[in-house]
Amino acid sequence: MMNDGFGLTELIENETEFIPLLSAEDEEQMNAEEIPEKLPILPLRNTVLFPGVVIPITVGRDKSIRLIKEYYKGSRIIGAVAQKDVEVEDPSFSDLNEIGTVAYIIKLLQMPDGNTTAIIQGKKRFRIIEMMQEEPYFEARVEQYEQAKPLVKDKKFNALIASVKDLAIQIINLSPNIPSDSVFAIRNIESPVFLVNFISSNLNISLEEKQMLLTIDDLVERANMVLGLLTRELQIIELKNQIQSKVKIDLDKQQRDYLLNQQLKTIQEELGDSPNTQEIAGLQEKAAKKKWPENVAEVFGKELSKLQRMNPAAMEYSMQLNYLEVLTDLPWQEYTTDNFDLKHAQKVLDKDHYGLETVKERIIEYLAVLKLKGDMKSPILCLFGPPGVGKTSLGKSIARAVNRNYIRMSLGGLRDEAEIRGHRKTYIGAMPGRILQSIKKAKASNPVFVLDEIDKVIGANINGDPSAALLEVLDPEQNSTFYDNFVELEYDLSRVMFIATANNLSTIHPALRDRMEIIEISGYLLEEKIEIARRHLVPKQLHEHGVKPEQLQFGKDIIERIIDGYTRESGVRELEKKIAKVVRHQARFIVSEEPYNIAVTKEDLRKILGPERFSKEKDESYAAPGVVTGLAWTSVGGEIMYVETSLSQGKGNLGLTGSLGDVMKESATLAYEYLKSHSNSLGIDPSVFEKWNVHIHVPEGATPKDGPSAGITMFTALASAYTKRLVKPKIAMTGEITLRGKVLAVGGIKEKILAARRMGIKEIILPAENKKDIEEIKPVYLKGLKFHYVEQMLEVLDIALLKKKAKEETKILT
Repeated sequence: MMNDGFGLTELIENETEFIPLLSAEDEEQMNAEEIPEKLPILPLRNTVLFPGVVIPITVGRDKSIRLIKEYYKGSRIIGAVAQKDVEVEDPSFSDLNEIGTVAYIIKLLQMPDGNTTAIIQGKKRFRIIEMMQEEPYFEARVEQYEQAKPLVKDKKFNALIASVKDLAIQIINLSPNIPSDSVFAIRNIESPVFLVNFISSNLNISLEEKQMLLTIDDLVERANMVLGLLTRELQIIELKNQIQSKVKIDLDKQQRDYLLNQQLKTIQEELGDSPNTQEIAGLQEKAAKKKWPENVAEVFGKELSKLQRMNPAAMEYSMQLNYLEVLTDLPWQEYTTDNFDLKHAQKVLDKDHYGLETVKERIIEYLAVLKLKGDMKSPILCLFGPPGVGKTSLGKSIARAVNRNYIRMSLGGLRDEAEIRGHRKTYIGAMPGRILQSIKKAKASNPVFVLDEIDKVIGANINGDPSAALLEVLDPEQNSTFYDNFVELEYDLSRVMFIATANNLSTIHPALRDRMEIIEISGYLLEEKIEIARRHLVPKQLHEHGVKPEQLQFGKDIIERIIDGYTRESGVRELEKKIAKVVRHQARFIVSEEPYNIAVTKEDLRKILGPERFSKEKDESYAAPGVVTGLAWTSVGGEIMYVETSLSQGKGNLGLTGSLGDVMKESATLAYEYLKSHSNSLGIDPSVFEKWNVHIHVPEGATPKDGPSAGITMFTALASAYTKRLVKPKIAMTGEITLRGKVLAVGGIKEKILAARRMGIKEIILPAENKKDIEEIKPVYLKGLKFHYVEQMLEVLDIALLKKKAKEETKILT
């Protein structure tokens, strides 16, 4: 039978504060007691009871209250078992842990709030074998659960117990919320078993970890685990104390700084020289001169009064001051006066740029309408074309022509939406987006705003979608209320003349492309490049290098030689570099006063620029059958492209090389299959396709190539190779093909024509559907060219192939 809790009942009734300890005699007596076969089970919700430990528990469930009251009047021996999940209100047998502790009810107390509190003491551990009843309370058949092997108290064990005791005392000393009497209690515990149980019960750990400690059979293992948990607890407490100490020091420093700042403020006010007062006065002075809307003035007034109430030493003060400075620096409703003199505008545009008639006409039209109406939303233009044709520099000319301020913003590689819309002002280091920053630099709300390289904006990513943020900026219906996250006010961008530049329209967001007026700027003819060099490039480079016009001269023939022999481009950027190189070389002779040719000669070019890199009259196609000149479009303009075909004995395989893309490979397959199906009409024996392999190669193999426009070029090359008919000299072609023999329209016609002219091509075969594109091109671009328009693939062969065959015939024609 169990005793009455070793005299604790009387102690509890007489003492209000105590820490009950277990003596060696009490422990021996407790170990000698036997566990009943059947026990009523009390589920514990928020704690685990350990042998020898006394704890109070609040009993709330009806089942538990009935069990406690019934057994308190009787033997007072019950089984206390922790729940697996504390959230379960009404636990079943499966919700209880298997291992529990026999408990003795020392005292039952009725609290003032109506709750019942029981003070219980743990006795011995038990294991539940089976549940015998669930109503009116749990009752189970149990067996004893104690360590199997006897305890060996050697030096190692004693050191372990001493370490546990020392760590527990350190934690008590460092924790202000634990009573100091606990140190006395732990020092006076003699039993190692009770010491481990007592500390386990009072550890600040989870219920699962406490249940695991109760379950461990071996005392040494349990003590080691308690030691580890104590070490963790000690580290957490030390870290907390460090943080609290640091916070206290920081607070002390802040209070000290605040007092000093208050004193400094008082002294400065006495002297009449407070920097904060000067800053606020400066903002008020700026605000008085602003022409901003009423809502902006209202927000400024509120934010300024908030600034005046702030402590200048506070971090928020500088953020608030920065926000107000941005508001006053923005040119709200400040506009420059447009120059409506159309002749002046035309003169400025013609002076700065040669050609580009479409763009110039559009600007003159805009000025004319603006002059008539007086108030009109600015157009949003997108200048699209190859590099070096003057798209970016055109923005400056337009600004000069209409007498507006000029600002340029490069969008290349832009990946963060916040760069367009800004960051919220609450962030440290926040600033407006680059749109409003640029407007602030322009000092007017109607500048010419160049958005350079809009096709290089990176799309949706982890930082948002910048191209989607640009939609509001470039939409005439929305940009009158542009919202910046930093300013948090609507800003009117409707009178800004946005001019975007791009090399490739396919990479621009479709919705963004739809909002802009696309103006295509094609490459320049040889004659145009000569004029651009004479009027702009040569004078510019002479000026930049400090050379006077009479000291160095470029003749028309020399400029033409540089264009033809040393450049191959749609624009004039490379041409400008070559002219700069010649000027730099000659500047050395001017400075050293050595003799040199004032008028640059061809020999000078060869000496300075080296041998000519390009040959204008290069004719590859006439050399052998199977070689045809095609026309291609690239992001830097038009190019010519040779397609080579050769035959070799084999099994009729088709080989393709030259870094060809999937679409181009499909075009080659289409051309080959169509040729096979129409071999009889071309005088080719169908059996040869099974005896000869064919190989198609497009030179410059390291350069990736793709697109459908090389279809008729590949078909002509295959037909020439199989029939041995030579290709007409100085002829080029472009067009997409179908399996039915149709020739479909392609794009980039103007660039392709310019490329053909650069290479001395005289005849061009185009799809019939592209005839409308030719009609839109100025006659000066078409001078010296003959065009053939075709609808069927076989028509191409009639035009491109000569009747004459190559000298070395092969047996494939028989």
